[in-house]
Amino acid sequence: MRKFLCIIVAVAALAAGRAEACTNVIVSPGASADGSSMVSYAADSHGLFGELYFHPAGRFTAGSPLAIREWDTGRPTGSIAQVARTWQTVGNMNSRQLIIGETTWGGREEQADPAGIMDYGSLIYITLQRATTAREAIETIVALANTYGYPSEGETFSIADPHEAWVMDLVGKGAGQKGIVWVARRVPDGYICAHANQARITRFPQDDPENCLFAPDVISFAREQGWYEGEDADFSFRDAYNPLDFGGARACDARAWSAFNILGEGVFTYEQNGQEISRPAADWLDYAMGYDLQGEMPLFIRPARKVGVEDVARVMRDHYEGTPMDMTTDIGAGGNGLPYRWRPMNFTVDGKTYLNERAIATQQTGFWFVAQARPQLPDEVGALIWFGCDDAATSYLTPIYANITKVPECLREGNGDILHYSPTSQFWMCNRVANACYKMYDRMAPVARGVAEAFERDQIGRGIPEMDAKLVKLVERGRLRKARRLMTKYSVETAQAQFAAWTKLEELLLVKFIDGNIKAQEADGSFSHTEYGPGFPKDMQYGGYNDRWKAAVARDPHAPVLESR
Repeated sequence: MRKFLCIIVAVAALAAGRAEACTNVIVSPGASADGSSMVSYAADSHGLFGELYFHPAGRFTAGSPLAIREWDTGRPTGSIAQVARTWQTVGNMNSRQLIIGETTWGGREEQADPAGIMDYGSLIYITLQRATTAREAIETIVALANTYGYPSEGETFSIADPHEAWVMDLVGKGAGQKGIVWVARRVPDGYICAHANQARITRFPQDDPENCLFAPDVISFAREQGWYEGEDADFSFRDAYNPLDFGGARACDARAWSAFNILGEGVFTYEQNGQEISRPAADWLDYAMGYDLQGEMPLFIRPARKVGVEDVARVMRDHYEGTPMDMTTDIGAGGNGLPYRWRPMNFTVDGKTYLNERAIATQQTGFWFVAQARPQLPDEVGALIWFGCDDAATSYLTPIYANITKVPECLREGNGDILHYSPTSQFWMCNRVANACYKMYDRMAPVARGVAEAFERDQIGRGIPEMDAKLVKLVERGRLRKARRLMTKYSVETAQAQFAAWTKLEELLLVKFIDGNIKAQEADGSFSHTEYGPGFPKDMQYGGYNDRWKAAVARDPHAPVLESR
């Protein structure tokens, strides 16, 4: 039975402060079905607009000033020295198959540097323009932050190229101390990692540069600040710079637990002291729920089977279904199993404060993606990002090659924003569908999910493999320009066709579920009607409410009771 949580106000406020939060899954090449590295990212912020950032490759005068604006706010922070050459970037991937995602975890307040120039978003997108491999990206991130200062909160970065995948925790040193302390660990081949707004790296190997990199002062700085007193060998980055508390577990690490639970199929298989161990995911359930913080969830696990794009997308659409934190089953889900709770994340009744869950899929997502770096293909073809807007559970992923020459109109920067509606924007159309589903979620969301997953299956199983084969032939013949034209045409036309289909879906949802009624459909999708004409619905049903909701209403002393007389 689900534990509905009552907590003290101080902890509730902390958890509520993490409401604008993100989730990443990292898949090493050996853990994926096709040998690719994968990173998924949900950019969750109530004020973020979903669009596909596009920056063509360029050549510049080395050392010329490059203006920097904070990604979250648009605030000018200063300028840095431009480099002579930059790579093309599409979203969070570049043309050389480098991928970077992130989740924010705050950290200690005194570690913020208001004078810093390179905020976390700028670190990501500038690094994508300059680096070609995951290791080079780590070096670039460190150099930029240490040279120009870092004004943001603590971050965990997901960094992958066709051959390696890394997780990197970093945080600033505070006012007057330019730069960051950090540690990065390579995801062992055949394993996966997940993180969600809580530093994930605890103890780490300090003599294995092939698999672990870190700042030379990562331990000494913590000692100077009075945050660590033990032996170097026992140092934990998380415990020093982002100590785990109830909110960090329940609102954050619980999402990483859920990703592992899904992809591990209920089992965590991980390495400990040179041996591989398998234990039930339930062994860490009290940890994830914040009841027992003494244990330590593995940083990496081996998935139950090789992972594909569709598997990672399924994780990104999760609401803890089938677990004690299932957001579709408690009273907050209402009569139609809505797995969302409007902010703030806590509320107080009669002096007691209660916390709503924070799942991977959430209403405030600006954009989300599953990006693939595919070593079996040349860079010109292998760089592929499956991109979506808004709530992952009721939106679709469309494939975009990172070497395109332009982005689809529905995803173009400037086609609407968070304050201005655009009828040709994928973000706004996905929001229209999602907000329609919220009124009768258990009936309407499966319809939207079915359309999205059918489209994705077709692209994964047929569309992309066929296009890959054509593009590889062109690249092998040295016809790169034609390959880029073809992949651009494919990416644009596929995205625009699915956008048109999503527009039709919103119309279908309106007609099918208007006023809480559900109209039957024939096998060809047309609405069932009587013999008296196509405008007279046949076999129409009423939506109603689930049994849990009915029982809750029955317990209300003010509920009207129909009594027989």
